Amino acid sequence: MSSNTPVLEMRNVDKSFGPIDVLHDISLKVNEGEVLCLLGDNGAGKSTLIKTLSGVHQPTRGEMLMDGKPVSFNRPKDAQDMGIATVHQFGGTYPLMSVGRNFFAGAEPTKGFGPFRIFDRQKANKIAVEQVQKFGITRITDGDRLVGGLSGGERQSLAIARAVYFGARVLILDEPTAALGVKQAAHVLRIVNEAKRRGLAVIFITHQVMHAMAVGDHFAVLIRGAIAADFRKGDKSREEIADLMAGGESMADLEASIGV
Repeated sequence: MSSNTPVLEMRNVDKSFGPIDVLHDISLKVNEGEVLCLLGDNGAGKSTLIKTLSGVHQPTRGEMLMDGKPVSFNRPKDAQDMGIATVHQFGGTYPLMSVGRNFFAGAEPTKGFGPFRIFDRQKANKIAVEQVQKFGITRITDGDRLVGGLSGGERQSLAIARAVYFGARVLILDEPTAALGVKQAAHVLRIVNEAKRRGLAVIFITHQVMHAMAVGDHFAVLIRGAIAADFRKGDKSREEIADLMAGGESMADLEASIGV
C-alpha cells in the first residue's frame, strides 16, 4: 500500500431511506496519522454518515474503500473487524461496571481450565490501567474503580484507549467534547492528538469549530447531507468555517437576522 493511499475513503456515496435522500454524493478520505474533522450543525447528516462508515447503514450508491480496495460492511462487526472503531459521546461505557470490566467488555481475559475458567480480574485491571495511563490519564490507578465515578473526558479516554488496544486503525469520534467542561474537553483533544501521533486515522465529528481547529489536519463541512467545503488546515479562518456551517451566511448577517 502506498503511503499516499487513504486508510478509509468514501467515493460519491449517497444514502436514501425510501424516497428521502439523506446523503448526497459524499466523497471523503482520511490517511494514517491524520485527523479529518467533519463539521456540521444539527440535522446536517452527520449521524447517518457515521452509521454508514461504521456498517450500521449500507450506501445506496457509491463505494467505500480501505487501503484503496473496495469494501462492503453489512453490519457493524464487519467494520470493526476491518479496524474501524466508533466512539460515541461518553464512550459507550457502563457506569456500574469497573474500569477493567469496561475495557474488556465482550473480550474478557480468563484463567483456569475448561468449565472452571473465570474472569481474570487482576490481568484485566492491570492492562486497562496501563493502557489508559499511556494516554495520559494518570488519575486512574485502580482497575476496580467504577466508571460512573470518572469524568466525561476520562470515560472518552478509556473508550479510545480500548479501541487502540484492540487494533483500531480508524477511530471515529462522535461529538467527543460535547457537554464537557473546558478542562475535560482539552484533555480529550490531547488524546486525539496522541492517537494521531500513534498513526491512527481519526474522523472527528463536531459542531464546535475551535475544537476542530485545535486538532484537525483536514476539514469537511456537511450541510443538508452534502459536502459544502473540503479544505486543509490553514486554508480558512474560524470565522470563515463558522460562516460555512451557517450555510454560507456571514455571522454579521445572522446576527442582524435575529436582532443582535
